[in-house]
Order: sequence, then C-alpha cells, then structure tokens
Amino acid sequence: MVDINKKICNYIANEWISKAKSKSKFAVNHNIDEKTVRKIVKEKDGYRIPVKTLQKICEAREIKISEFFQLIEE
Repeated sequence: MVDINKKICNYIANEWISKAKSKSKFAVNHNIDEKTVRKIVKEKDGYRIPVKTLQKICEAREIKISEFFQLIEE
C-alpha cells in the first residue's frame, strides 16, 4: 500500500509543479511558501502536507479537496 502522503506529493509534484514555469511561480500562484513546494518535490517518503496547504493548492486550481482525492485515485 502506497503511503497517502507520498501519493499526494507525487501527484502534485508530477502533475502540477513539474508543469509550472518554476517552483517559485507555483508557490506564488498557489499562495504557499516556496519552501513548502521544495518539500513536496524533495521528500522521498512524502512530505506530510498540512490540510490547510492542500486546501490552498486546491482553491488556486479551483477544485474541491474531494475532487483532488478522486484525481490521485485514478
């Protein structure tokens, strides 16, 4: 079973951050700290992303958190 933190971070890193112009730009556009973006990308065992941070990312993407979890299950 894949760790949920790893699954969340891998999805965000591979599907969204990697397609952004830069980590800094992603951070600004999603109202989160650039340090958090680096943690999402770098942590090998999955960064334990706070729900508030995930909520900010989802709001910036105009999706509900429930929709995000459907995306990572696909």
